[in-house]
Amino acid sequence: MTTPVCTSASDAAVSARQTRAHTRPYPSFASYVRARQPILLRTARSLTANPSDAEDLLQTALAKTYAAWERIEDHRALDGYVRRALLNTRTSQWRKRRVDEFVCDEMPEPEPTGGEDDPAERQALHDAMWQAIMKLPARQRAMVVLRYYEDLSEVQTAEVLGVSVGTVKSAVSRALGKLREDPELDLAR
Repeated sequence: MTTPVCTSASDAAVSARQTRAHTRPYPSFASYVRARQPILLRTARSLTANPSDAEDLLQTALAKTYAAWERIEDHRALDGYVRRALLNTRTSQWRKRRVDEFVCDEMPEPEPTGGEDDPAERQALHDAMWQAIMKLPARQRAMVVLRYYEDLSEVQTAEVLGVSVGTVKSAVSRALGKLREDPELDLAR
């Protein structure tokens, strides 16, 4: 039969302290942050150009300090520890940054691409082009459709329509001239 072993009161106190340390935040850390945050934020602002970046930098440095709180032996040197964490974090950030950031007053707008990427613009241009082609005489319309929509050569177009190559060239040239002058297509340019 085993006899129970009595533990001392000091062992129980140490065990209770370790349990409490893992279940709730350090009260001294919270009081340190409340007392020193304005001064540390000023230091962070001197390291960055943007106040929001300074707040993020301080938050990261304080998180690192919190993680190392038990290992910091001299709590009188906490400001130096946090400042070093600020500086190391900022150095790591600018080393990792690959894209240059430029501060500007307003966001630059992308250059218009002429509706190439917008499906609605493409459809509107397509509709306007077909309306303009439908205004052409039947023979010119047939030659333009065969040449540019069916992608036939001038010789193939002449064979399909039973006309000479010169007739195809001159009729297509006149049709393209009319399309260039169409006012509805002028808006699409």
